[in-house]
Amino acid sequence: MGKLALITGASSGIGQAFAERLAADGYDLVIVGRRQERLEQFADSHPQTTVRAVVADLSTPVGIDTVAGICATEPVTMLVNNAGVAHYMPFAELPTDKATELVNVKVLAPTMLSRAAIPGMQERGGGTIINVSGMIAFGGPAPHAQMPRRVVYGGSLAYLVAMSQTLSAELEGTGITVQVVCPGVVATEFHERQGMDLSRMPRMSAADVVTASLRGLEMGETVCAPGVEDVGLLDAVFHADLAAFGGQSPELATRYR
Repeated sequence: MGKLALITGASSGIGQAFAERLAADGYDLVIVGRRQERLEQFADSHPQTTVRAVVADLSTPVGIDTVAGICATEPVTMLVNNAGVAHYMPFAELPTDKATELVNVKVLAPTMLSRAAIPGMQERGGGTIINVSGMIAFGGPAPHAQMPRRVVYGGSLAYLVAMSQTLSAELEGTGITVQVVCPGVVATEFHERQGMDLSRMPRMSAADVVTASLRGLEMGETVCAPGVEDVGLLDAVFHADLAAFGGQSPELATRYR
């Protein structure tokens, strides 16, 4: 049986870089995005690869259901939950429709697509789920001056980290691998669509993010941080998380008495 990868947000940036790399690695592709012309352009430029373009808006229930149906009924070997939107602005000014869009794309869609794909992967004895998050997931303690205007976005990325870690543990021994990728600033159209000019800022290429992700899978990393040289920093975060989790008691902490 051939390898089939489904990639959301595949019309540009990290999603397109995943599609390029996986096509070169011999995968058949289901590429999902909002921009039909971009998807068709990719398919036309890869005649040697079986590419199915699916136009779907993952901020809507219909879009999520459409792609979840593919995940549930087709032999998806690798699911890449990459679709993203940010809406950088103060929380009190974030319109409700934009907040809903963000949560649907970065929280609900990865959850429901993974949920749809996993039973088939279990039956086939293996598969891979990659959730694209970001280093902002670790930025919650940052002061206002350092990281303003992205409360829901940061929260959604942190959800993807916790979800991926927990799901990876739950699926241990099933042959299914779960990874969350946490890049920093990447040279894509993402920030331009937020009205931000980061052209003068050093940025990682989308291709390097994909290289890190796939190499991280080989190394057994559940959390892949492409730009963090000292992996001990991540280990320290996770050890501290577990220490705090294990340090709880049914007794009220002394500082609150």
